[in-house]
Amino acid sequence: MHKENQNIDNSEPIGVFDSGIGGTSIWNEINLLLPSENSIYLADSKHAPYGIRSKEEIIRLSDKNTSLLLNKGCKIIVIACNTATTNAISYLRKKYDVPFIGIEPAIKPASLKTESKIIGILATKGTLSSSLFQETTNLYKQGIEIIEQEGTGIVELIENGKLDSEEMTLLLRSYVLPMVERGIDHLVLGCSHYPYLIPNLRKILPESITIIDSGYAVAIQTKAVLTQFNLLNKNSDAGQHQFYTNGTAEVLNLILGNRFTVLVKDF
Repeated sequence: MHKENQNIDNSEPIGVFDSGIGGTSIWNEINLLLPSENSIYLADSKHAPYGIRSKEEIIRLSDKNTSLLLNKGCKIIVIACNTATTNAISYLRKKYDVPFIGIEPAIKPASLKTESKIIGILATKGTLSSSLFQETTNLYKQGIEIIEQEGTGIVELIENGKLDSEEMTLLLRSYVLPMVERGIDHLVLGCSHYPYLIPNLRKILPESITIIDSGYAVAIQTKAVLTQFNLLNKNSDAGQHQFYTNGTAEVLNLILGNRFTVLVKDF
């Protein structure tokens, strides 16, 4: 367990990393809930998507990102990536004496709310094949059919600025319509890039199907852990935010609404 550290400056930033721009969906929720917190965001777009990589490679990349954020003075690390969480968070928690917040597909709320007893999950291969995901699924699948679908190609399209392309629409239809035909009433988004698909998905899915992502739950957990370790920023001014990418700044700027300076670095 991490102990409360009296030496940590509460104004130090929250560190957030993802295999690209998708984790900004998590960052948005954290910023809305904790507007006074400073933050540093790493978009590891050069290595996106993590979902196609081996567990060893995912751990190595997650370790690299964590080290960079800690070197920049971050007081807590949010792993805004399902694949990195499910494959690397236990390793990182053992290695570093700092609180970590992870993100997992929201299987639990979907399983508790489903009436058809059939739910779908759209996620990366790296998440679906992880032992942590399988353990979570096993906890809630009694009496419920869970249809898993790999979202192959989605992250690449988003990272290349093709969120609203015809190619994306065709890909999404091929992934979710078979689940609709099988009777799902909830679709769980198991990748932090995927909340940006919700407007597209709403055009494809019947209104009766509920879409669930994990962003707000991660923000709530982040606040709870900061409170637990007495790390909430006591300054009430609006937080300051830094964004780094090892890809191109254009798509990240677009996702952020051109509100912040995005620094391109090789990491």
